[in-house]
Parts: sequence; structure tokens; C-alpha cells
Amino acid sequence: MFPERFSNLPPYAFPRLRALLDAHAPGGPVTHMSIGEPKHAFPAWVGEVLAANVSEFAKYPPNDGTPELRSAISGWIARRYGVTVDPDTQVMPLNGTREGLYNAAMALCPETKSGRQPTVLIPNPFYQVYAVATVSVNAEPVFVNATKETGHLPDYESLPAEVLDRAALAYVCSPANPQGAVADRDYWERLIALAEKHDFQILADECYSEIYRDTPPLGALQVAREMGADPERVVIFHSLSKRSNLPGLRSGFVAGGPESLARIKLLRSYAGAPLPLPIQRVSGKVWADEAHVVENRALYAEKFAMADRIFGNVPGYEPPQAGFFLWLPVEDGEAAALKLWQETGVRVLPGAYLSRETAEGNPGKGYIRVALVAPKDETEQGLTRIRDCLFGQ
Repeated sequence: MFPERFSNLPPYAFPRLRALLDAHAPGGPVTHMSIGEPKHAFPAWVGEVLAANVSEFAKYPPNDGTPELRSAISGWIARRYGVTVDPDTQVMPLNGTREGLYNAAMALCPETKSGRQPTVLIPNPFYQVYAVATVSVNAEPVFVNATKETGHLPDYESLPAEVLDRAALAYVCSPANPQGAVADRDYWERLIALAEKHDFQILADECYSEIYRDTPPLGALQVAREMGADPERVVIFHSLSKRSNLPGLRSGFVAGGPESLARIKLLRSYAGAPLPLPIQRVSGKVWADEAHVVENRALYAEKFAMADRIFGNVPGYEPPQAGFFLWLPVEDGEAAALKLWQETGVRVLPGAYLSRETAEGNPGKGYIRVALVAPKDETEQGLTRIRDCLFGQ
């Protein structure tokens, strides 16, 4: 009486982590470095804007977002990427980007491609919603290992033509979660050209785009416009969770070609959950303000420098280009996470919990993911304990 389509999903990463660690006592002060939940302060005026509009919780919110919010988002895209998008036909606010990354597959993936079951290309490791979205549309997931040898980004060009001809969608996360790699212009140009050749859409998860060291990461929509690609070729996803330290606001957006957005909006009108109006009011103000983003980025810059200092002599350490995770090489991620917990109380995530087994192996098995989200002093203490416990330095 129940569907089988989700029966083979592995346990989600964090219940799996609890099963690994919680039967054991921590070996020191508990330090949470496993979950990417920002701890920096969000703008102080957020509460004031929310309070001023709290009466609008009594109203049903518009499915497509208020004109003011759509305008704020399109304005941010223009300032950030130099790309003009129509706020009425090419932008829609999201109730968190997880909703958008899932429902985009539901709205955009065809039932067949080249007369056969479509494929969806997924980086490995990856944000888990990519895989469950693929299963939901009855497509074949193709996990492409993103390793040190490929610059920690998926090499979709290496796939057989038969797989690419059936490809309907390709997920890309840049800056990458968990590795912090950034797709440069050459990467985007080659991927967009591949998508044009084989006629698939790119779903660009750019939620970490505003946390970087020096150079702002290029955007997929920006490069697609410069190349003159099909306007429907790229769909982008952004969030206020990381940029503005507002994960609980559950506010992001999707932008792309007008036909893609029309299909996403139509599905949302039947099966989605638009943002409550007070949250839309707050979101518009937050997208319009950059001062707090600059301050937030400076705090992460201090943590990047701290990590480089603490792990600079550790063999295999790679400074992340962006995002707020360290992707640390170890012999076995599960064993390392358990050792850390039992001996130091530091809680990290085994890399294998973010990836799948492939013919080439599980690319996350020899890593742990460490979130740099705690206050600076706590982060430094946690990183030092990780180094001393796992790398003996």
C-alpha cells in the first residue's frame, strides 16, 4: 500500500550522525561543527520590519511574491551579476531554496528524453535534495564524483554521450557544499556549451555565493547571458540563510527563463507554500542591503585565515575558496568523527554521509566536513582540538 520509490533512500545525514555518536559520551566540551547553521548576527532591524508588518500574517500571501520583493530580488541580481531579469516573469521568491531545488525538478523534468528515461546529473558529494527530487520525477540519478582531481566540481563532460543525450537536468553547487570549490568562467562556459549541445537545463545552486575570500564567484546566469545561450538553459537558486544569517526565515528565490518560471509558478500555485507576507516584507529589505553582507563576509574571512593557520601544515589540507565548510582529508570519515566525539567533544560530519557509492567509490569516505559557523573563539578551540586529535600537531 506504500510507494517503493523512496524505499532505497539512505538515512538522512544528521539522523545517521546521531546514530553514530549519541551512544557515546563526549570526551570534552561539546562543540557543534557538523551543521551549516549560521551563528553570526543578522541585521538588527529585521525584527523591527517583521513587527511593523505582523498584522499581515492574517492574509494569504501572493503565490508569486509581492511586486516589491520581486523587484528587490531582480535589483540584487542586476547589481551582483550585471544581468537584467524581468521581476514579473523571471523571478519567484521561495520558501527556502530546498523547496525550489526540489520543485524545479518536478516542474521542469520531462517524462522522457530522447524516447527513454531521462537522467539527472548530480555532483557527488551533494545536497541531498537533488537525489530525492530525481527519484520523485522517475528519472535516473547519475552521480558524478567531484574529487581533488576534478577541482572538487563534477566533470559532466566525461559522461558517455548516451547518458548526456538523456540528460534533462544537471545540478551544480557553486560555491560547492561541502568542498568550497568555485566554478570559474571556463567551467561554466564548458558546462553551458555541453547543455546546449545535449539540450538539458542547469540548476545552479548558488546559496553560498556571498561568502568568499577575495573574488566574488561568477554566476551561472551571468555567464549564460554573456555566451548568448538559450534563456531557458540556466535556472539559479539563492538564499538569505547564509548570505544574511537568516536560516529560520526560510527565504530564497529562483530565477531563470520566463517559460521555466511559468512552469515553476504553476506548480507552486497547486502544491507550494508561498512566503508569509511579513517575511516577504523583511526579505525585500534584506536583499536591498549589502552592508550587513560585507560585515558577515569579514567575519568568515577571519575564520578562513584561522583555519589556514591551524591546518596549514596538515598534509592534504586545501583552503576553501568560498562557503563556510572545511573538507578535511582523513583515513576514514566515520572513524574520525567518532574519535573526535569520544576524545574531544567536537561534533563533525563524515563526508560519506553527503555522498553515494559509485563505480569509482564513495568520494566522501576519506573526509570530514567541518562547519565554521560558531563564534570565533569557539571555532578556534574546535579547530585546534580537531588538529591535535586527528593530525597530531
